[in-house]
Amino acid sequence: QPMMNVSYETLTIGPMGNNIYFLIDEDSKDCVIIDPGFRPKTQLDFIREHGWNLRQIWITHGHYDHTAGVKTISEAFEPNIPIAMHPVSFNWAKENPSDLEFGVSVDDVPRVDIPLLQGKWLSIDPDSSEKVVEVRDISGHNPGSVLFYCPCLKIAVVGDAIFKESIGRTDFPGSDHALLLKNIREQVYTLPDDTVLLPGHLGPTTVGHEKRFNPFVRA
Repeated sequence: QPMMNVSYETLTIGPMGNNIYFLIDEDSKDCVIIDPGFRPKTQLDFIREHGWNLRQIWITHGHYDHTAGVKTISEAFEPNIPIAMHPVSFNWAKENPSDLEFGVSVDDVPRVDIPLLQGKWLSIDPDSSEKVVEVRDISGHNPGSVLFYCPCLKIAVVGDAIFKESIGRTDFPGSDHALLLKNIREQVYTLPDDTVLLPGHLGPTTVGHEKRFNPFVRA
């Protein structure tokens, strides 16, 4: 069976410099958006300009800068685009609304259509049997945080768990520093060294680089 012709794109946008990622099936032009944050109209324009068919919304974790555009983008289509998120992260976000926490009000994630859990495999087209992405639980920065590992592209979209020579903050409600370090060791550092890590902010790095140089988590 021929490998799917998959690619990815990055859109960096909004006041907090969020990286929004798109996973695209180049043959069908089906795509997934990951962590649609602020300025959803710009994101929708980006999808239209590329001629992609948006099939799913995937969320790495429940912080509002990664979810601000979810409702608008899901509801821009009929039927609404299905939303994939870890139930623990969804519940955390519901109990910790952004306006309470940070004084900014954004649309809450309306629902979870596809519950994400450790070890689940996802397709770009939710009806397809061709699984291209493995879900790994990397909780610590936020409860129910996940990464999306795409072996055929040698990338992992990691949210705010790990950055180049840094890690996600653990001074937020629900954060757990020891758990984050454990999950980086067990879920990130066990990926192949040449896997490119695509974080929620700032630039990419690799598993091999972080194992050698990350001052917070040595391999």
